[in-house]
Amino acid sequence: MIEVKDISKSFENTKVLNEVNVLFEKGKTNLIIGQSGSGKTVLLKSIVGLHQVDKGQIIFDNIVFNELNFKDKKEMRKQIGMLFQGGALFDSSSVEENVRYPLDMFTNLSLSDKQDRVNECLKRVNLINANKFYPAEISGGMQKRVAIARAIALNPKYLFCDEPNSGLDPQTAILIDNLIKEITEEYNMTTIVNTHDMNSVMEIGDKVVFIYKGEKWWEGTKEGIFDTENNELNNFIFASTLSRKIKDLKKGG
Repeated sequence: MIEVKDISKSFENTKVLNEVNVLFEKGKTNLIIGQSGSGKTVLLKSIVGLHQVDKGQIIFDNIVFNELNFKDKKEMRKQIGMLFQGGALFDSSSVEENVRYPLDMFTNLSLSDKQDRVNECLKRVNLINANKFYPAEISGGMQKRVAIARAIALNPKYLFCDEPNSGLDPQTAILIDNLIKEITEEYNMTTIVNTHDMNSVMEIGDKVVFIYKGEKWWEGTKEGIFDTENNELNNFIFASTLSRKIKDLKKGG
């Protein structure tokens, strides 16, 4: 469980987040949605510690993460998996070297034990015999699966995903969504996904938080999202759905 309490964040004189309060639940896929510039990416990066908030608390299972010292934060990060937008794989490293990276950084395991864990993670994301390939030699969907394997290498309690479907075709996007949800339930993690894709919302959104102009404007379930009278959310849903249909038509044509 991750709790965000009254957090605010400004850059120079511009307030990007304004007293946001959210509870992200364990064992569920918690989705943050909102248009570009709404503050959702800043919220995600603030929770994971890439931005220092100006005010408020970020609590990981009763530990106030943003108030820890550098050493304790580093220790906590062993429990955090991160799936970056675009995958963010190291181009000059093989698939297995990419997955092994957090094990090299944060553990004292033997090379043999690391290799066993790498193989286990690659098997979990349905990538067998891909160890020696380089990112440029595999598809975008496979790259995302490698990134997921790397994110779960340390068996984390918390998983953060920033636009995991960016650049993927609809069918591959659904596969990645389902994989994230399966892993969340299997590992009983607290997963937070930053997305603007309404397909993802309807596929895996156990809990949905809508950010508008730096504030939490709505939260609820995917079942309730179409019944809201929140005008800004309704406009976002319509624009997102229309944008996806146009992209699909372009790819089909």
